Formats: sequence, C-alpha cells, structure tokens
Amino acid sequence: MTVTRTHSKKRRTAKILIGILVAIVVIRLLLPYAVLYFANRSLANMDGYYGHIHDIDLAIIRGAYQIDSIYINKEDSVTHKQTPFFASREVDLSVEWKALFKGSIVGEMVFQRPYLLFTKDKVEPKEVVKDSADFRRILDQFMPLNINRCELRGGAIQYKDFSSKPNVDIAMTNVNLLAQNLRNSYDSTALLPASIHATAEVYEGKLRFDAKLNPLADAPTFDMSAELNNTNLVKLNDFFQAYAKVDVNDGRFGLYTEVAAKDDEFKGYVKPVIKNLDVLGKEDRKDNVLQKLWEAVAGGAGKLFENKNKGQVATKVPFQGRLDDPKTNVWVAILNILQNAFIHAIQPSIDNEISIASVKEDKKEKKTFLQKIFSGGDGKKEKKSKDKKSGNKGD
Repeated sequence: MTVTRTHSKKRRTAKILIGILVAIVVIRLLLPYAVLYFANRSLANMDGYYGHIHDIDLAIIRGAYQIDSIYINKEDSVTHKQTPFFASREVDLSVEWKALFKGSIVGEMVFQRPYLLFTKDKVEPKEVVKDSADFRRILDQFMPLNINRCELRGGAIQYKDFSSKPNVDIAMTNVNLLAQNLRNSYDSTALLPASIHATAEVYEGKLRFDAKLNPLADAPTFDMSAELNNTNLVKLNDFFQAYAKVDVNDGRFGLYTEVAAKDDEFKGYVKPVIKNLDVLGKEDRKDNVLQKLWEAVAGGAGKLFENKNKGQVATKVPFQGRLDDPKTNVWVAILNILQNAFIHAIQPSIDNEISIASVKEDKKEKKTFLQKIFSGGDGKKEKKSKDKKSGNKGD
C-alpha cells in the first residue's frame, strides 16, 4: 500500500513538472507574438507617427530581445500623409553585462543599418522639424532600462526639402557610432565619463566625430572635435542651386571644429576649407544672363579669398559665450578671411587647442584692426582718462 502511494506521488509530481515545462514552452512560443502584437499596436497609435515591426525574437537567458525590420513614419498634421522617418534592419536591446558586473542595471542598444530622415516641414517652412527629440521619446517606449551603451552600424542620415527647386536630397552614409557609459555606470570618478566616437561618408568625404561628455551634469559638460575631409561639392549641386542659385563645377570641402562647454559656458572654433573652387564653367552656357552674373560674382568672391599657393579658401571662426546667449565675433571672422587670403593658408586639420580647461580662460579679446577703426577711439579716450587721473594725483 505504501509503495502504491509513493508511485502515485511520483507520477503526480512528474505530471506537475511536465505541465510546468509545457506551460513554459508554450509561453516561450507565444510570448514573441504577444510582444509583437502590443508593440505594433503602440506604434500604430503614436501621436504624429505610424510604425510597424516585422518580427521580434526573444533571448531570455541573455536578457535581450531583437526587433527585426522596424520602420516609423512621420504623419503630416495637416494632410495626414506619411513620410519615412526612421527604419532599421535590426535592433538589439539587452542588459549591458559590463555595467551589471559593476552593480548597475542598465541597457544597451545596437542598430543594424539604421536610417534617419529629416525633412523641411511644409507647414512651418522656416524651421526644420526637431525629429531627434521625438525619436528619443519613441525609443523610451521600447527600452525599459536606462541606455548606457548605444551602437549604430552602417547607418544613413538623410535631409530632404520637397519645397525647394530643385528638391534637396543630401545624406551621410555608412554611419558608424559607438556611445559608451551614458549613464555613468562605471568610471564614475572621471570628469567626462561618457564617450562618443562616430564616422561617416559624405559624398566622397570622410567625417570623424569624437566627444567626451558628462550626460548627467546639471549644465552641458563636454569636449568634442569633428572633421570632414574632401567632400565633393559637385555632388551637392542640387543643394547649391536650391539655396544659393549657383552651379559648382569643381571643388572639395573640409570642415574642422572643436567645442568645449561647462557651467553654461562654451568655447570653440569652426574652420571651413574649400579647395579648387570653380563656380562658373562651360556647362553654364545655357543659363540666363542674371544667373551667369550671380555665378560670376560667387566665383569671383571665391577667387578673391583663395590662397594662391595652395588653391584653397579657408577661414577660422573662433567663438565663445554662454549657452543661453551664444555670440560669434564677426570682426575676427572677417580678419581671418583676409589674413588667410593674402598671408598664409590655414592648415586643414584640427588644432587641438580647445578643451574643458580652456572654457574658463580670460574672455578679453584683443581688438582687431577693423575693430579699432570702428570703435570710435574708445581705447584712446580710456587712456586719456587714465592719464588725467594720474595727473590729478600728482597735483
């Protein structure tokens, strides 16, 4: 009798375990479909957007799930027409194990072949839609953890203006980005614990971006540099024709910049370089007289400020100020153009002179030659007043 009861208990226990195992398997098989259903319902009901996910795969042991082929369209508030906004072949969302071992429960996201489109809003033509803020809000719905690491592989960022003539369609391709320690989950003693490194291709040119930052600081605190080399201006002719009404027949463009900020203050410079600029050429013969005249003026300005030895147009524009009141010294910009045109060519490279330490340096700028001419002799008046004061003391 006792043996029979023992076997009965074992069979009952076995049935319970098998039932639990079957339930786990069934839940595991049905869970992706349930998650996919609720995710697509959320994407379809977003205010101003419509999105869809093709499939979702769960990796429970790894603490992750993968989104397969997602797209999000932006819906025009007036016409309700949908415009592509974001797409990615694959998005991997998971717990970041490096941070977990340090005691922080944070997440990481990896995007395969992401695509982001910025468009000129037809309703408000003077402003470019600030889609990036909306995009961050959308991502928050899919990742319950704070993002500490984000990676983009082989992406593209595109800008379109359908209201211009001709239509503008420019893009950065092969965008690769790695952002780490965004939630300061490790290396917490560093002043700038987070880092971002990105590269991209821009019409035969190469873009590189590097930054150190503190995303959790009360005021924006960062030290960044970027450089763009050898972009082919001819491939941007739709852009120039739409906004400047000129044709570029030859020319290569570079841009170099450094910026640092802390305590609501910033300091930096931007240095554009144009080589072998040719605005007016044989292919412009069919243009009307006014168009030819404007292109001749634009081309002539380029030749005037071109360094004869190196065949490049370049200037360096330093700037500094507060983030709530940014200012750029126009006189310094003008002086740098003239200096570069007739004295020396600015070397096409980052100068490594801007850092967090330089933000708080003395902001007193020496007056340029042009400033002295148009300042109304303030310096002389100040000097005379000092002399009078010293003379009064001697009496």
